[in-house]
Amino acid sequence: MRTPIRPVPDSVVRWLGRRRWLRAGDFLVAWALLGAAGTAVLGPARLEAAAVAALVLVGVGAALPPLRARWRPITAWVALRVSRDLRPGQRVWYLGASDARLVVVTARRGVRVVIARPDLVQDEGISVRRTRVFLLTADGP
Repeated sequence: MRTPIRPVPDSVVRWLGRRRWLRAGDFLVAWALLGAAGTAVLGPARLEAAAVAALVLVGVGAALPPLRARWRPITAWVALRVSRDLRPGQRVWYLGASDARLVVVTARRGVRVVIARPDLVQDEGISVRRTRVFLLTADGP
C-alpha cells in the first residue's frame, strides 16, 4: 500500500502567491531603469515619452522568454536569501510554475543546486540555478 500524498504546507502555498508580487517588482524595476535611461537621453522635457517608451520596451522584454527568465533582480535576490542554508541531503520544496514538489538536494555549488525528484530515475538529478527557482526547506522557510 502506498503512503498518502503529503499536503503542501501553508507557508509554501504563501510563497507561491508571493512569487507573483516579486515578479511584478522585477517589472517595476525594469520600467524605472529604462524610464530613467530614456529621460537621460530625451531630456526632462520629454518625461512622458520616456515613460511610454520604457513601458513598451519592458512589455516587449516580458514577451521574450529568455529575457524574462534572466531579468529577475528582486526575485533572484529573495530566492538566494531563502535558499542560502541548503545542504546536500536536505529535503526541500521545489516551487514550479503552479505547484510545489518535495525534492532532495544532492549537490550544491555556488548558485547551482542539483535536486532529485521522486519521479526520476535514482541516479538522475536536475541542475537548477537558485536565482531562477524557489527552494524552501521542508522544515519551514
